[in-house]
Amino acid sequence: MYPVSSQKKSWTFANEGQLMAFRVEQNNKYIEEHEAEAQAYDDLEDYFLTPAEERLLLKQYEIYLFDFCRRFDPPMPKCVVGTAFHYFKRFYLNNTPMDYHPKEILATCVFVACKVEEFNVSINQFVNNIKGDRNKATDIVLSNELLLIGQLNYYLTIHNPFRPIEGFLIDIKTRSKMPNPERLRPHIESFIDSTFYTDACLLHAPSQIALAAVLHAASKEQENLDSYVTEFLFVSAREKLPGLIDAVRKIRILVKQYQQPERDKVKAIEKKLDKCRNQANNPDSELYKERLRRLYTDEDDMPGEDASFHIADVSSDTSAMNISQ
Repeated sequence: MYPVSSQKKSWTFANEGQLMAFRVEQNNKYIEEHEAEAQAYDDLEDYFLTPAEERLLLKQYEIYLFDFCRRFDPPMPKCVVGTAFHYFKRFYLNNTPMDYHPKEILATCVFVACKVEEFNVSINQFVNNIKGDRNKATDIVLSNELLLIGQLNYYLTIHNPFRPIEGFLIDIKTRSKMPNPERLRPHIESFIDSTFYTDACLLHAPSQIALAAVLHAASKEQENLDSYVTEFLFVSAREKLPGLIDAVRKIRILVKQYQQPERDKVKAIEKKLDKCRNQANNPDSELYKERLRRLYTDEDDMPGEDASFHIADVSSDTSAMNISQ
């Protein structure tokens, strides 16, 4: 039940300003700890990423995340996709991309989501969906698994909006006069996919997101469900109606205002990140490799020096995401 869940208590926040404060705090903390690395720069912003640049970068990797899940073989259940997005967004409330590159955290979020949602794929099956050096992909995913779970405070159960959506559709079929409510489904699914790119899941209850999707779909089909909401859903709790209407309005605004990041800007940010990222967490750095060597008894098991792998399809519009670069 969402009302008594860790998701509501620990991972649902009051407003976007609160989320921004967390992100700025992590950015400032990293810069304070690594300021000595930027001694050659008069302005720290020329070396380190700004909070705005971090947000733009993470938006691009959310596109990669969705594309990876969409192309996954065997086909991935929607609940796994939703849970992976939750994990990815939560992780970067407590961390900065300069400390942990999103290309390395992304795959781990999806892998852990598969486990939690009981979508049974082995690590070998999982990395078969990744292009390039799959041994190195396996090493990076598994080495980040406990890190991710710890950063989520071990709260792994996610309440997605998919069950509330099914409940609403059944109820609409039963109590409203709308003909063929199933025709709403494509619009609902499209709307939910759009919410993944926003902070809606960190700000609103799954039932609110589900209702926003249903009402959006109804408007696309030139249907009006206002009377259904007021006369049936809240007939015995009208005092809650204004809050729900406000939440639905805010969710629809989040989706409407979303803009895809410009690839040229993202490329410049990625180039900047290559300089300022934490080398202790960079699989291609000597510091990281030395630490990894201590975990291996046979150096022949070490990933190759030039090994790399890709989450996004090289031929896709979103370009390739090389996790080892």
